[in-house]
Amino acid sequence: MINEMKNLLKLEEVGQFLLSIILFNQLHYAWWVFPAYLLLPDLSMIGYLINTKVGARFYNFFHHKLVGIAIFILGFSLTNEILILAGLILFGHSSMDRMFGYGLKLNDNFRHTHLGWIGKRNT
Repeated sequence: MINEMKNLLKLEEVGQFLLSIILFNQLHYAWWVFPAYLLLPDLSMIGYLINTKVGARFYNFFHHKLVGIAIFILGFSLTNEILILAGLILFGHSSMDRMFGYGLKLNDNFRHTHLGWIGKRNT
């Protein structure tokens, strides 16, 4: 039953990722902009150079879907395609990460996420 639920949640993330691609196609950017910018939110890992707590907070801010949605809505209400693009990239990236099992980070370890541990856990 747990595996079925995990698969169902991953399928939901696939749908959200596809939605971000569909919405991106409504903008006036070349097709390559989406894949080129898709990994930019991972620059937020720079916070881990300070410590795991700062790293997790910085990373989680840029990987929280509501942040992407809020920036998208702000851009839409201001008719600002740059903000719309930024919101779509943040939202799409977060969905893509969760499709692959990468979740929001906990304070103790980069590999410890709200979805569980990434990879094999060192004991």
